[in-house]
Amino acid sequence: MKSQTVAELLDFLDVKASFNRPHVSNDNPYSESHFKTMKYGPNFPERFGSIQDARVFLNDFFNFYNNEHYHSGIAYLTPAMIHYGETHQVLENRQLVLLTAYENHPERFVNGVPMPAAPPKEVWINPPKKVEEREDLSVTISSITTAPCVR
Repeated sequence: MKSQTVAELLDFLDVKASFNRPHVSNDNPYSESHFKTMKYGPNFPERFGSIQDARVFLNDFFNFYNNEHYHSGIAYLTPAMIHYGETHQVLENRQLVLLTAYENHPERFVNGVPMPAAPPKEVWINPPKKVEEREDLSVTISSITTAPCVR
């Protein structure tokens, strides 16, 4: 009898492992990255005077992070713009500004008419490996699925 590894079992059961940084398991990689952004921000205090001070700081921080801060990973949009479906309108407005700049000074744009960056279709901290990269597991998984289950 041969046992399977935990990683193989989780993959077989379609359980996705989350990794904040390569090979470092955390409960939620997005929360961990968010915490690092907050902690290393210029306004993060060395100590909070009280729980109320911490709540005030976090209220202001989350409002800024979600509604005012333009994120490079999502085409310099805010999370609120994407969440509330404003992406299309914002990108149209950006395109108009870029076209106006191009019409006024085409010599500045050596690559032709500029286009605004589009947000990614999916956002990952560590994207899952493609099927081709996981061939070593496919053989093991196929042998697992055809083997009888012994309890």
